[in-house]
Parts: sequence; C-alpha cells; structure tokens
Amino acid sequence: MIFGEEKLARQLAPFLQRVLVVDGSHAGARLLGELLKGVGAKHVYAEPTAAAAMAACKNFEPQVIFTELTGRDLDGLNLVRTLRRSTLSCRQTPVIVVTTEATAAAIVASRNAGVHEFLRKPFTTKDLVRRLEAVCLRSRDWIEAINYIGPDRRRFNSGDYQGPRKRQSDHPAMADAARIRQALIILKSAIKAIESDPAQALRSMQAQNGELRTVAASIKDPKLSAATAVFGRCLAAAAESGVLSRSDVEASSASLWGFMPADEDRAAAVA
Repeated sequence: MIFGEEKLARQLAPFLQRVLVVDGSHAGARLLGELLKGVGAKHVYAEPTAAAAMAACKNFEPQVIFTELTGRDLDGLNLVRTLRRSTLSCRQTPVIVVTTEATAAAIVASRNAGVHEFLRKPFTTKDLVRRLEAVCLRSRDWIEAINYIGPDRRRFNSGDYQGPRKRQSDHPAMADAARIRQALIILKSAIKAIESDPAQALRSMQAQNGELRTVAASIKDPKLSAATAVFGRCLAAAAESGVLSRSDVEASSASLWGFMPADEDRAAAVA
C-alpha cells in the first residue's frame, strides 16, 4: 500500500467500524464483506432482507450501509425511504446502492430515495474506496423535508451518472440567502403537512428552524435569531405535549416570512 493509500485508509477507518451489507445472495454479501475488510472495515454484518436490515440498524447502528437495489424480500430503495423516515439514531447513515442495473432511471430513483452513492457491478476495490471516500469524507447538507429526506441531491456524487443532475465538482456551502430561501420553502411545505404527516412535519420544522438559527448566528442578525427563538419555543412545546397545532405554528412562524429573499419565485422547491 503506497503512502497516499495508507493515509486514506487511516482517514476512513473511524467511519468503518460497523458496516451493514444488505444482499439476498450469500456469495455476493461475502465478497463485498471481504473487500470492505480489505480496505479497513472492522465489523461487517450481512442481512438478506429489508426487515432483517431494519432490525440490524436498530441493534448495532451501522455507520455505512450497502444495499442491493432488488432481491427476494428486498426493495433497496424502499428500505432507504423507511430508514430515512424512521426514528432510529442511524437514520442519516450513508447508504450506497449496489446493482448491475446502472441505468440513468435507476440512479435518479436512488438519488430521490435518499441514497448517498451508487456502485455498479462489477466494481474494483478502487471503485469501492472512491464511494467510501465520497460518503465518509465529503460532508453533504442533510435535507429534512416532507417528500424528501436525505442528503442534498444537488451534490449527488455518483461516478456512474453524467447527466444534467450531476455536478462536476463539490461546491461550497450555499450562500446565506439561498439557505434561508430553501429552509423557508421546506418550512412552508411542512406546515401544510401538519394534518397529514404530523411526525415528519414537526421533525422537518425543527430542522429548518435549526438551519435558520445557524444562518442568523453566521450573519449576526438579531431579528432572525429572535424569530427562530419564538418559533423554536412553539415547536419544543409541541414535541413535549405531543400536540401539533397548525394555528399555533402559523402564529409563531409569522415573523420568519419577512426574511424570504426577494427572488423566491425563481427558487426550485425541494420539499
């Protein structure tokens, strides 16, 4: 192993203490497991079905998950969506889909399900390390919306897809105005979903208020900080009581809407 590879292996090691492989093929799971151990994974667990995989997620909280796209009693993308909408502490764990069907449609569907990366069979150890490096060492913003929960899709890094939704390089964090716009767009969608999906609506609103609070601190805006504090108290009370009132939410969030950037209409909704 050359110096650069040794350095990368040391960087990846803390993220590969617990890896889950979901594959109905025992031989396929074993092969991937051996490759993972070869690049530094400490414990590799294999499960053949989506139900077993969710139980494993609860029991040992994997740091990285590999899943086949399809298999007996396995729909990889449905597994990802279920994990993302769960209350498990590992719900944001990076997921890499592994499949021989690397069509543009499959890759876009994976992206929209909340997958981090896409690995096409057959693959080399270099391909595997490239994906691990992408999910472990390249931070991506987390989107907590209503219709989408997962890593920021605008930074989907799959090396197997070169279409219009792939960016050629990682970009710096969104400008403050864009972050405010996106948070408020998702917040609006979450408020609309209070009656139909209260649990995710509350989680989404908490995430967006946290994002707005972070931006307020970054730009040193006391008015935005105050507005997020008012909204945060409402959300905290709702979480404690288990009662999410749309009228209370709308009233406590009213002062936030004045911070919507003027070009909102040109923004693409991600919620």
